[in-house]
Amino acid sequence: MAPTNTKSLFVICVHAFNLFVFLYTHTHTHTRALTFSAPPPPGPESIAIALYDYEGINDGDLGFKKGDKLKILQESGEWWRAQSISTGQEGFIPSNYVAIDSLETEEWFFKGVSRKDAERQLLASGNKMGSFMIRDSETTKGSYSLSVRDSDSQSGDTVKHYKIRTLDNGGFYISPRITFTTLQELVSHYKTTYNKHTKVAVKTMKPGTMSVEAFLDEANLMKALQHDKLVRLNAVVTKEEPIYIITEYMEKGSLLDFLKSDEGNRVQLPKLIDFSAQIAEGMAYIEQRNYIHRDLRAANILVSKALVCKIADFGLARIIEDNEYTAREGAKFPIKWTAPEAINYGSFTIKSDVWSFGILLTEIISYGRTPYPGMTNPEVIRSLERGYRMQRTDSCPQELYDVMLECWKNKPEDRPTFEYLQSVLEDFYTATESQYQQQP
Repeated sequence: MAPTNTKSLFVICVHAFNLFVFLYTHTHTHTRALTFSAPPPPGPESIAIALYDYEGINDGDLGFKKGDKLKILQESGEWWRAQSISTGQEGFIPSNYVAIDSLETEEWFFKGVSRKDAERQLLASGNKMGSFMIRDSETTKGSYSLSVRDSDSQSGDTVKHYKIRTLDNGGFYISPRITFTTLQELVSHYKTTYNKHTKVAVKTMKPGTMSVEAFLDEANLMKALQHDKLVRLNAVVTKEEPIYIITEYMEKGSLLDFLKSDEGNRVQLPKLIDFSAQIAEGMAYIEQRNYIHRDLRAANILVSKALVCKIADFGLARIIEDNEYTAREGAKFPIKWTAPEAINYGSFTIKSDVWSFGILLTEIISYGRTPYPGMTNPEVIRSLERGYRMQRTDSCPQELYDVMLECWKNKPEDRPTFEYLQSVLEDFYTATESQYQQQP
């Protein structure tokens, strides 16, 4: 998505003026006598890009659609003779409806925009995460930079900049692993749409974090897990690194970020319980299929525009080989969400997922607070060995805290099933509504 700014308004004004010129010219049956400042005459075999749709009215006109490529055969005042690249048809076109093919015809190219101005424009209201522009490099003449609006839990909305490097033969690249003949090809690759019309999310796995073979084993099973409360995996691109994971798009992002947002902070208890029930429903399906998530936490739950919660990244924690999570025996997973038997022995079962679900409930009820506030990972491990459990907060109903304690039973076999948790949470607010209404 290119950013919204005065450039769009300028194009609209030019379009309106050009339409006036077009109508005036055609009422004079191609006299081509109107004096108007047309684009510079094309060079030999120039290619032009259509800026607007044009339907031929008179004999000899060549109709075209916005974005069509036209080979200019002859320049003649305000009317040029051209040939459609796609159809091969020839005819006259209004020169003010086209532009000689260049970067400046691309809606995502902003000539002369500085790094600071790029940040200012991309962070303006109306632009969303993923909005981008390509601009002239300030540091390297003749080169370009890609600026993209992004967001993370630490910095919030931000703009990231990537240097677009050039090859000796005129190609372009950001990562040397993959190069492109044109900037248009580069943008098409990184913009990434699925089936040309379906809005999707594209996650890139960092090169070296896992083997392609190990990931494919898990990805194939992920694609087989189809449920309304699981993020749908559409495709996996593993031809070369980086690996791309293509999933359905969830407008609100992660549950963790949503709970911390202004909108999330306005969500009341019944909806928080509903979030919990939806996640339990998805986990009950995973439980039924004899699968294990291994990394259940608010950061791995995604939220749709309709506030539907879906489990994401299921099964990845076991095979991701980076340094984010560290535990005994070289296993890597989030300590504060992990059951004692998994921390101590690396033993992951559906019951260790139940423990993690109890921790996830604390994130939901506290609007995204990190579990065991003020405690380090080693302190959490030592405290759990002594039988410590997180205390109930004032915002947490006693009935919900009782569910958490059930999830945190020391013996895995004593913890409830997700099927049971789903039933309890789906009936939770209705069964205890009178008690909540009595609270001050």
